Amino acid sequence: MSDDDFMQESDDEQYDFEYEDNDEDDSADVDIENKYYNAKQMKGSDPEEAIAEFLGTPALESEKGEWGFKGLKQAIKLEYRLGRYDKAVEHYTELLTYVRSAVTRNYSEKSINNMLDFIEKESETEAAQQCMERFYSLTLTCFQSTNNERLWLKTNIKLARLLLDRKEYLSVTRKLRELQKACQRDDGSDDPSKGTYSLEIYALEIQMYAETRNNKQLKVLYQKALRVLKYLLLTTMLMKSDINPFDSQETKPYRNDPRITAMTELVDAYQRDDMHQYVSVLQKNQDILADPFIAENIDEVTRNMRTKAVVKLIAPYANLRLSWIAQKLRISEPEVRDILGYLIIDGKIRGKIDQQSGILEIESGGDAARVQALNSWSEAVDSLFKGIFKDSEGFRVTDTSHAEEPFSVFDQSSRSRATPGRGSRKVGKLAWAPST
Repeated sequence: MSDDDFMQESDDEQYDFEYEDNDEDDSADVDIENKYYNAKQMKGSDPEEAIAEFLGTPALESEKGEWGFKGLKQAIKLEYRLGRYDKAVEHYTELLTYVRSAVTRNYSEKSINNMLDFIEKESETEAAQQCMERFYSLTLTCFQSTNNERLWLKTNIKLARLLLDRKEYLSVTRKLRELQKACQRDDGSDDPSKGTYSLEIYALEIQMYAETRNNKQLKVLYQKALRVLKYLLLTTMLMKSDINPFDSQETKPYRNDPRITAMTELVDAYQRDDMHQYVSVLQKNQDILADPFIAENIDEVTRNMRTKAVVKLIAPYANLRLSWIAQKLRISEPEVRDILGYLIIDGKIRGKIDQQSGILEIESGGDAARVQALNSWSEAVDSLFKGIFKDSEGFRVTDTSHAEEPFSVFDQSSRSRATPGRGSRKVGKLAWAPST
């Protein structure tokens, strides 16, 4: 991390704090906030004074809260950079007391993980690395007691990496065994839900055996890593994720391995919604199903794939034969009926299946909107009609034979005013009046 990055570190994290509408509390918060940001401005010019200011923020809070946590974070980083390792450890121990109740679980986990990343990058000397190990130990003790397994795993992996850099292979082996056990199910098999961590652990173990030239163990470990990667790829499809598993640094080394090619192609076809390619890869690589876990779960992936294919295929049409859908997707008609039934019940398509004729009738969203608009218009007209012609007397023509000002009739052909009252026509005028 560069000095500029350190100086510009953002505090725009998300918090879940609740505040009361109290003027005194608001005033106190403003004072603490001002103290914190004044300290940040001094980080470059006067780090000693900045540390003192940061460490002063917790005392201004009536109880442990956001600003005290943030002030301690900044002070610890400055102390670590200045080589004050004992003080950094002391204040880091105090910081960890905030994670139980003063800040949210997600925010504390993210902050601690970022702190450890910073410490790792700043630890170039032996003294710094010893201090870093103390940080790891404190973190593990804290988060093990809070049942935060995710941060516990991340921190232990960092510690194993530190021990490997020191070439303390015996300690690395013990730590890796502990990590592997945490990533296994009760029966001793790898837990697919922790596949990313397992790959990191195997990567460290492979590095250790490479350094110690233990080629026999290297071969065994590589096979295990490939199996875990297959589980990770399967999980990606089960979760309907669009994330490319090979974007991860841990998985990139295995991308072009021929033993993983089939699963890679399967994920690629799945994410591109290419049903035919997906089926083709599965048919050509039946050995994929030799793994019990993959065989147990691949059917769900295939069903998800077919469901997406059905939705995509029927989109442009209003009426379709189920036999035609089955032919296009190369699946059975009963399975098509089953998938469509699920989609209709789940509200993903609006329509019905004519069981007798085997036809899917889809209700267009546009048609439904037009029908609804027409219904609304009809109801409005009906309401208006009742208001005028039923609830009131409405418009009517009254007899005005003896009225003083009869209306004139305009003769369109002669374009002259006709004399009112001639012939047998009765002259009247349009009137709006209640009945008498």
